[in-house]
Amino acid sequence: MTRLLFEFVDVFAEEKYAGNQLAVVRNAGELRDFEMQRIANEMHFSETSFIISDKEKDGYDVRIFTPMTELPFAGHPTLGTAYVIRNSIVQKPVREVVLNLKVGKIPVTFEKDVDDREILWMKQIPPTFGRTFNASVISRLLNLNVADINSKFPIQEVSTGTPFTIVPLNTLEAVRRARINKDLQLELAKEARPEVVVFCPETYDKQNNLNVRVFVDLFGIPEDPATGSGNGCLAGYLSNYKFFGSDVVDVRVEQGYEIKRRSLLRLKAHTNKGNQEIEVKVGGRVIPIAAGQLL
Repeated sequence: MTRLLFEFVDVFAEEKYAGNQLAVVRNAGELRDFEMQRIANEMHFSETSFIISDKEKDGYDVRIFTPMTELPFAGHPTLGTAYVIRNSIVQKPVREVVLNLKVGKIPVTFEKDVDDREILWMKQIPPTFGRTFNASVISRLLNLNVADINSKFPIQEVSTGTPFTIVPLNTLEAVRRARINKDLQLELAKEARPEVVVFCPETYDKQNNLNVRVFVDLFGIPEDPATGSGNGCLAGYLSNYKFFGSDVVDVRVEQGYEIKRRSLLRLKAHTNKGNQEIEVKVGGRVIPIAAGQLL
């Protein structure tokens, strides 16, 4: 079997040992599905990605697993894997890397911010908007009061490849109190997505625009420290409902504070006037942590 090299990176991190941890395994083409799943469970990060081959075929074929299941798309593995491809496989400056995921082709671009720090951006597929939900149902799921939920905006399922239920809350204090009611979770999963994004416009860091928490228990992740897919859904939601007074979204999102993994995500969205689809981009920094070989 080809040597299985791996790298650890922190995604949506402003420094080492922050953001969302990712394991990236290279040359995974000879692995069977159950072997990838076992390796992902062994790594036990929220996700592990597998680059099928170091050779590009109109993009790089990549698969993504949580400790319990495979995902068609996930945000921080997309950015982290693109970073590993550019730095360890291509090994030269390129502006874009394309990942072939189960949800389709996802381009990742490399740009510099105003402080000359590298930011990776992924363009997600246009969001789709599903069912809306009663505040009393979702408040019970989150162990909150109905009054904690912002009644000006809907509770709605949104997907840019992986669906999430978006829940607008009024205060940071309500975000901190949110806890999944596990007794209700499986029951409510029949009518509402159990993957939940809660957010509010109050923040710990005044430079940021929104505070977010993401609960994905049924994927084997009680709380995610930084969620590119969930925040992509949120960006589409913010644009669709003109949360900031316009369909144009350009914001900084903090996540992971409650679980001691501070993360920073950049969200951009707007309505394409040509086809009326909402264009969503999610960005952040990637920091290398470790590299090795699976035995």
